[in-house]
Amino acid sequence: MNLKPFPTLGFALALSFLSAPAIAGDTDLQLSEGRRIYEAADFERYAPRNALEMLQQVPGFVIREQIQERGLGQATGNVLINGQRMSGKSNDVIGELGRIPTKNVVRIEIVDGSTLDVSGLSGQVANVIVKAERINGAYVWRPEFRPYNTDPRLSNFEVSAGGHTGRVEYSLGLDNRSGHGGADGPTVIRNAQGDVIEYREDQWKSRFNQPRLSGRFVINDLGDSVANINVLYRQIFEYFAENGTRSGPDMVDRQRELRGDADGYNYELGADYEFSWGPGRLKLIGLTRAMHVDSSNELYMYYADDRPDSGSRFDRTSEESEHIVRAEYRLVQEGGEWQFSSEAAFNQLDSTASLFQLQDGQFQPVQLPGATAVVEEKRMEVMAGYNRQLRDNLTLQVNAGGEYSRLEQVGADGMTRHFRRPKGSVSLAWQLSSGTDANIRLQRRVGQLNFNDFLSSVNLNDDVRNSANPNLRPPQLWELESELSTNIGEMGNTTLRAYVHRIDDIVDIIPIGDDGESPGNLDHAWRYGVEWKNTFDLAALGWEGGRVDTRFIWQDSRVEDPLTGETRSISRSLENLASIVLRSDPPGSDWGWGMNASYVYEARNVRLTEQGRFWEGPVWASAYLEHRSVFGHTVRATLGNLLGARSMWDRTVYEGRRTDSIAFVEERDRRIGPIVTVSIQGTF
Repeated sequence: MNLKPFPTLGFALALSFLSAPAIAGDTDLQLSEGRRIYEAADFERYAPRNALEMLQQVPGFVIREQIQERGLGQATGNVLINGQRMSGKSNDVIGELGRIPTKNVVRIEIVDGSTLDVSGLSGQVANVIVKAERINGAYVWRPEFRPYNTDPRLSNFEVSAGGHTGRVEYSLGLDNRSGHGGADGPTVIRNAQGDVIEYREDQWKSRFNQPRLSGRFVINDLGDSVANINVLYRQIFEYFAENGTRSGPDMVDRQRELRGDADGYNYELGADYEFSWGPGRLKLIGLTRAMHVDSSNELYMYYADDRPDSGSRFDRTSEESEHIVRAEYRLVQEGGEWQFSSEAAFNQLDSTASLFQLQDGQFQPVQLPGATAVVEEKRMEVMAGYNRQLRDNLTLQVNAGGEYSRLEQVGADGMTRHFRRPKGSVSLAWQLSSGTDANIRLQRRVGQLNFNDFLSSVNLNDDVRNSANPNLRPPQLWELESELSTNIGEMGNTTLRAYVHRIDDIVDIIPIGDDGESPGNLDHAWRYGVEWKNTFDLAALGWEGGRVDTRFIWQDSRVEDPLTGETRSISRSLENLASIVLRSDPPGSDWGWGMNASYVYEARNVRLTEQGRFWEGPVWASAYLEHRSVFGHTVRATLGNLLGARSMWDRTVYEGRRTDSIAFVEERDRRIGPIVTVSIQGTF
C-alpha cells in the first residue's frame, strides 16, 4: 500500500485563510502589560473539572509538555503554576493541573516566556494562578467499549482533591491510566516480482493499567520563603497478545501466537526550597526517582504437518534510577535580572536480558552478547543568564554555560568516556501591539540518551535484533525558532511558529560489525517546519457558543543514510499534521456537543535490513454529546473512529541489507472499528 500525505491538508489551510475574516475571539479577554488574562468565569460554558481542562480551552494555546532533558535543566515546557516550574519529571506540570480543581483556579495568564524570570522559556507560556481557599475535589470515570478485538475498559478513573491546612496547600490525586487496544485483518506477503508468497490473518489485543498515587504540597507562611514537595508512586501492568494463521503456495499452514507482559513500578520524590540570600533569592532543588520493570515476550509457531513446534522467548529486567541536586540563584541588578544555576545528576540503568529458543518443548538459552550490563552517567552543569528589558516592548534573555558528563558501561564491552558540551540560548520578545507578540530564540542544548540503546535487544514480533553499541554519544542541537501570536479582540487568535533545527550526533540505526545494526550516531541532520494554530469563535456568524480550533504542522528533515550515503528523512519524523475541533456550548443550556478530526503523517522507519511505515489512519474523527446536569454530574458520550481509521503497515525487507535484493514486501491492513467512550464526572 503506497501511503501519501493526506490531500486535504492544503485544502484545510486554504479554508482557514478564507475563514479568517469571520474569526472571533473570547469577548471577555483582558489585556494587561502584554498578558492575555482569563478569569475562571471565562470557562464556565465548557464546564471544566480541573485546571487542565480550563487551559485546554484557552484560544490558540497548545500545551507543550516538558522535554525529558538531561536532569532537570532549564524549563522546556510552556506551563507554570503560580509563576514556578515543577521540580519533577514523572510527576510533571500536566499531571498536576489535572489534580487542581476548577474552584482553586484564580486566573490563567498567557505571556511571552522571555519576559518571565524562569530561564529557558520562550513563545507563549501559560501561568496558572492557583489558590486553595477550602477543600475541593473532582472525580471522573471513563468506561470504553469496542465491538471488535478488546474487552470493555472499565478501570479508567481519576479522583483529585485540593485544599489547605494550616500553612500547607496541597493537591492529591489517585488515578488509573488504563487502555485497551486491538485490531484484526489480513497481511499479504509478496516477493520482489510482486507474486503473493504468503497470506496472514491476525488479531491482536493489548491492555495496560497504571494506577498512580500523587501529591503536591506547598508550604507557605515561611516569611518570604516557600517550599514545595512532589511525590508519586505508580504500578505498571501491561499485556499484549497476537494470534494468527500463515498459509500460502509452497508452504505448510501454521498457527502463530505471541504473548507479552510487563509488570513493575516507579516512584519519584522531588522538593525545592526558595528563600532570600544576599541581594537575591536562592532556590535549592532535589529529586530522586526509580523504575523497576520485568518483561517477557514469547512467540510460538504450530505447524499443520508433523514437524515440531518452534518458538522464542525474550526476557528483560530493568532497574533505572536518577538522582539530581540543583541550585538556582536570581537577583535584580542594574536594570536587569541575573540568573545562575548549577546541577549535578547521576543516572543508572541496570539491565539483565536473556534469549531462549524452543527445543523439544522446552525453552533453551541462546547466547545474546551485550544484553546484560550497567550503564551510568554522572553529569555537572553550570549556567548563567541575563534578562533585560531593552525597551518598553522589547525584552532580551541570554543564557550561557556548559556541561561535563562521564558515561560508563560495565559489562558488554564496557568503556568509560568523557564529554564537555556548550549550552545556552538567546531570545528576544517583542510586543508589537497590545494584541500582537513576536519572539525569536536561538538555543544550543544537549539531548538525552536512552540507555537501553546501549544494549542488545530482540523484537520477536517483527523479527528484528539490535546489537550492543557502547559508543553512543549524546546528540547536540542548534534550534532556531520564531513565533508570532496575534489576538484581534473579537476577531480571533492566531499563532504562527517557524523553526529550523540542526542535530549533531543524531541517533539513528547504524551498521555494527559485518551484519549487525543498532542505534548509533550519525554526523548531523536538519529538521525544519511551520506550525499554525487558530481559534475561531463563531459568535460573529451568529452561532453563540460555537468555536473552532485548528492546528497545522508541515515539517521536513534531512539526514545522510549511513548505508547508501543518500539523503533521506529522519526515521519516523513528523511530516504533516492537521487537526480541527468544533464544539458548541450554547449559553444558558446544559447541553453541549462537538466533533474533531486529526491527520498525522510520518516519514518511513529506516533500518539497515528493512524500511517501512506504520500508520493508524488516515483520519481519526470523533463526535460527542454531553449534558452538564445529570444528578449533579456531567455526562459525555463520545463515538470515536467515525471514519474507520485502520492499522496499516507497509514494510520492505531485504535479503541482507538495503543494498541487497528484496526478500519480500509486507502489506498489512487491519480493522480497528468504532470506539464508544462514556465520561461521568462530578465535583465535591
